[in-house]
Amino acid sequence: MKKTVCELFAGVGGFRCGLNSINHIEDVHKPEKWETVWFNQWEPADKKIQWAHGCYVHRFGPCKGKDEQEMTNTDINAVDKKKVPDHNLLVGGFPCQDYSVASSLATSKGLEGKKGVLWWDIRDMLEAKEAPFVLLENVDRLIKSPASQRGRDFAIILACFRDLGYTVEWRVINAAEYGFQQRRRRIFIFAYKDRTAYALRVAKLVKYDSLCDVESRGESMETVILTEGFFAKSFPVDKCDEAKVRIKKLPDEIGELSSTFSFSFENSGVMKDGIIYTVKTKPIYDGEQKTLGDIMEEGDVDKSYFIPEKRLYYSKDHENHSDETKEPLSDEAHKTWQYVKGAKKLTRRAKNGHEYVFSEGPIAMIDEYDKPARTMLTSEGSFSRTTHIVIDKKTKEIRLLTPIEVERIQGFPDDWTKECLIDGEIIEMPVNKRRFMMGNALVVNLVNQMEKQLSEIFDAEE
Repeated sequence: MKKTVCELFAGVGGFRCGLNSINHIEDVHKPEKWETVWFNQWEPADKKIQWAHGCYVHRFGPCKGKDEQEMTNTDINAVDKKKVPDHNLLVGGFPCQDYSVASSLATSKGLEGKKGVLWWDIRDMLEAKEAPFVLLENVDRLIKSPASQRGRDFAIILACFRDLGYTVEWRVINAAEYGFQQRRRRIFIFAYKDRTAYALRVAKLVKYDSLCDVESRGESMETVILTEGFFAKSFPVDKCDEAKVRIKKLPDEIGELSSTFSFSFENSGVMKDGIIYTVKTKPIYDGEQKTLGDIMEEGDVDKSYFIPEKRLYYSKDHENHSDETKEPLSDEAHKTWQYVKGAKKLTRRAKNGHEYVFSEGPIAMIDEYDKPARTMLTSEGSFSRTTHIVIDKKTKEIRLLTPIEVERIQGFPDDWTKECLIDGEIIEMPVNKRRFMMGNALVVNLVNQMEKQLSEIFDAEE
């Protein structure tokens, strides 16, 4: 089977980099093992300049639809999916703001949210193009969304795949638990048409057929989840102590799912013929561990990244708690990193006039060299408790991460986002945009590790 790819919600090309082992910018000039026949990247918030699309085109060049029209920088909702070139693998890290930990679970709107509705464009693409294989990425919150009806949104996604004739495997993967440089937990979804040789091989391997009773099916699917499936071979796991496969049948109608369905999905599972099989697993890995220290720059770093002493602390540097329930701190204290990263007790007033105490715990002021980086968000570099602060390796002074370091945290080549092609002109991307791109990206190393299994699957197809 030809290794042809369509990349939706492409960002700056994380899937493409991973599939083609692009470790340095120069690698883009080598023949690609996986041919991207079309991609789409549109960011509605970028009113003037489409930075991500400009970066993607600068690195990889343009792609055109079947009628030679340029559709790659168009809202995917407005794209005629039938005009997209045929492809055998659909990939995408579809927008996840409505499931994200960046917002509280109680306010998560899931598939009904503004970003969540973009799932339906993936579904429409699958219906129009019938890609034999699909690989998607999202935040792990997806399997718990929405807060008012846990598991409904993921079940709707699975039901869509079922109705289109796919089997689905999923796994929540923390990149650091397999030796990579970031503690980033994301769900990956691998779907394949039931008519593919891979699907038939899996069904035969686990002796899954319509005559199996429910318990036997669970045992068979456990084999897929733990040893024989796509993710099992890419990222080995064992089931947690005394964990058992939980089984649930999806309702026949999506409308019924929307109104009544609720289910606690575990971090690993399979959906076949409308039956969910899910079990809690733990990673198996005993190799080397990349850390934040491993990816940090060791030479001279521009002084603009260093934090002035007055912005670091408002009191003794070892103090990490503040209590403003009796007396507020000064405005200057509120502008320090010690305050924003420290524990807090604040007196607040609700809209109805009720007064209450808001509390939050402390996080480390300085990120440690000997651990993988914390999850990087789109707010990286801003005055936020989630921003990384490090000690410069050369000067031993305290600073923010550089654009190259945030690229390395996600597994991209150095300076991947430095330049963009905008209206035929190469321009530099602002530092804050470079950080934003990486906060939105996936860990390229994970896709690269999956590529071996994908190649074996494709090579076995006719």
